[in-house]
Amino acid sequence: MKKAMMVFLAAVLVVSAATANSWKVDGSHSKVEFNVTHLMISDVTGRFTQFDVTLKQGKEDFSGSTVEAVIKTASVTTDNDGRDKHLKGDDFFNAEKFPEMKFVSTAFEKTGNNTYRIPGTLTIRDVSKPVVLEGKFLGSTKDPWGNTKIGFKATTTINRQEFGVKWNKSLDAGGVVVSDDVEVPLAIQFVGEKK
Repeated sequence: MKKAMMVFLAAVLVVSAATANSWKVDGSHSKVEFNVTHLMISDVTGRFTQFDVTLKQGKEDFSGSTVEAVIKTASVTTDNDGRDKHLKGDDFFNAEKFPEMKFVSTAFEKTGNNTYRIPGTLTIRDVSKPVVLEGKFLGSTKDPWGNTKIGFKATTTINRQEFGVKWNKSLDAGGVVVSDDVEVPLAIQFVGEKK
């Protein structure tokens, strides 16, 4: 009986999230980050401070939804002014010529208890490639001002060379300065758009 009640309450939470058909990112409570290996021995984490994400809800359990994200490349920060200037230049993002990165989902597939597979197209430096986000729905709630909020986490790993982000230097001891593989962890809080 207790287990059945828990299942029922979980279902209610998912259904309650379906009060909006469209969700916009709450930027002040969301993170778009990336991690690369530096000098083959440690990680450097960066983030983007300007981005827009829209989720169009499909079914009540979010399967069949669509998500689109636009990220401003000039908003990249690693808390190091010199490195950030380098990242904004042509060796990496070339923020002046390519001011935006984009992700557009092609599916939103439920794979388990609040987990999702979200394939889509990622565009960096006008190069578009398929990627897959592994997502998790964290729940829904109302904030103190009556807004309905939902939370998702998602991750993917991309090879930056495939998107034309090719800068690197070899190390005397072997290896390179920056890894080709880039981990992309996302933590997105959405607010329901009022009808």
